[in-house]
Amino acid sequence: MNGPVIEVGGLRKSYGSFTAVDGVSFEVGQGEVFALLGTNGAGKTTTIEILEGYLRPSAGTARVFGHDPADRAALRSRTGLVLQESGLFGDLTAAETVAAWRRFTSGSRPVAEALELVGLSGQAGTRVKRMSGGERRKLDIALATLGDPELLFLDEPTTGLDAEARRKVRDLVRDLAARGMTVLLTTHYLEEAQELAARVAIMDKGEIVTQGTMAEVLGRGSGRVAFELPDGATPEGLPVGDGDALTVDGRRCVIVTADPESAAHAVLGWAHVRGLRLSGLDVRQATLEEVFLDIADRRGQEVRT
Repeated sequence: MNGPVIEVGGLRKSYGSFTAVDGVSFEVGQGEVFALLGTNGAGKTTTIEILEGYLRPSAGTARVFGHDPADRAALRSRTGLVLQESGLFGDLTAAETVAAWRRFTSGSRPVAEALELVGLSGQAGTRVKRMSGGERRKLDIALATLGDPELLFLDEPTTGLDAEARRKVRDLVRDLAARGMTVLLTTHYLEEAQELAARVAIMDKGEIVTQGTMAEVLGRGSGRVAFELPDGATPEGLPVGDGDALTVDGRRCVIVTADPESAAHAVLGWAHVRGLRLSGLDVRQATLEEVFLDIADRRGQEVRT
């Protein structure tokens, strides 16, 4: 298809006097991983449920492959869904679970292929109740991708998993995206979103407060330049830009800045002119978690004022 896979414009969802989603707009392009993030109650789950066709919006528009999401007949074969809570039957094996699901999925993969895709070939005969949390999550994804959908909704796919299981699920999502599948992801693990997503939108109180490519969103946060001065040197004259903040603890200096690369160049130039050799130089862009927390702090201050 030409154009975005998902188009959302001015989307609103209200329950009486409470507005869960308030004028949300974004697009998801073909073949990309898009992360929709926010705290509990931010409105992201409501937004996803509208896109999945389970809720009707109060106002605005939502389109998936150009269709109203409520048009399940047009979208069923083109979309897959992994919910936060799976409804697997513990007494069935992995292979039996896939075989049962195939009866309701048109154009479905063979059982062996579906299990191989998610790395569960070795667990084909294992009962679901004997599988680890990570293996069950992989089985959820196998069922969601059984019909080779073009779009996959992933709602908190790694919640409750240990670090190793989360890594394996992330690798699986990355592989699916590499095959050309479009993925709309929600997660509370911000490092997961930063690793997987090409673009991101952050919601708060029903609104999207920032969105863009991952690089653009990270660039809106505060990075840092940290280093140690040699013995006898002072931080006098250190180049600190407008809006930047310098803290000094003994010989350790930290500059918090929105542009750490430029700040580092300025610091190195300052040190060169003075014949100083800096040690422990650390230049770091803001993480997605730091951007997220900055937004939460700012929004909280706006409410208090």
